[in-house]
Amino acid sequence: MADLLKIKCAMEDFRKEYFLRNRQAEENRQRETQAATRIQSWFRACRVRAYLSHLHKKAIIIQKIWRGFTARARVRQMVKAAYFTMKMNFYNEMAVRIQRQWRGFFVRKYIHNFYERKSYLEGVIVKNELMRRELDEIEELQTKEKEYLQMIREKTAKVTQAQRLHHLLSTKQCPGVFNSPFRPAPDEMELLLRQVKYQAPTKVAPRDRARLMGIPSPAAPGFSGTTRACSSRPILPPIASKKQQGLFREPGEVWEQRLQCPDLMLGLQTSYTHLEEAQNQLRQHESEAPECYTPFKPLATPLKSVLDSTTRQEMFHTSSCPKGN
Repeated sequence: MADLLKIKCAMEDFRKEYFLRNRQAEENRQRETQAATRIQSWFRACRVRAYLSHLHKKAIIIQKIWRGFTARARVRQMVKAAYFTMKMNFYNEMAVRIQRQWRGFFVRKYIHNFYERKSYLEGVIVKNELMRRELDEIEELQTKEKEYLQMIREKTAKVTQAQRLHHLLSTKQCPGVFNSPFRPAPDEMELLLRQVKYQAPTKVAPRDRARLMGIPSPAAPGFSGTTRACSSRPILPPIASKKQQGLFREPGEVWEQRLQCPDLMLGLQTSYTHLEEAQNQLRQHESEAPECYTPFKPLATPLKSVLDSTTRQEMFHTSSCPKGN
């Protein structure tokens, strides 16, 4: 009985301890579960990070290999393009050299022969020298002609002036103006007055009188102003002997004149193509005329004819202005 009681007491103690330990286990189970979950999550995270780092390393290796392959292919293509460009430049340079040599040979041989061009230039130089000499001779001759004509004009002017001033010739009783007793020798004008003959004064026309007095006529090209300021006596216009024309005449008289002289009408008697027709006729006449070459002969005419033509031209151009101007 005592053993049974001991056993019962032990059972009771065992049951209390069992319930106590179960209660402690239940109390620690949630904390252990959280600790186990944390350990598992840490382990799994380490394993995933290791796997991701492994994948990253493998991806880097793949990218490195691919980038190296593409870069080598690109560099290979660039080298090929540079080599092709260099080769084309070399070929172009060689082609340019060949073309330059051939074109130079062809031009020198068939188009511009060097020796012919050299001889042509030498001929041009010789011709230029000859032409310069001829021009210098012509210029010298023309200068001498001008000087001779100027000397003739001066002598003529002096003779004319001496003829006009012949009354100033000195005599035995009275010395002249140009033969002063204070001079060691008589003046040149005095010697000229002794040589020329006396010329009786003639009646001079108003225009010639104005020219002799140094007054330009109104028709002169360089005339500006009136002659009243240069001369004390004004020159009046001549009285017209004919009847005035235009509005101051009778209409019947003007109409009769138009009928008698149709060319004096204001209307043009030629067509508007008259100038072109005249030019065509002139060209046709020049084409039909035989071609002739007249060499240049400087001063082929005698000096007397040149002087006569020069005097006539001077008289024609200076008919309305003083002779000295």
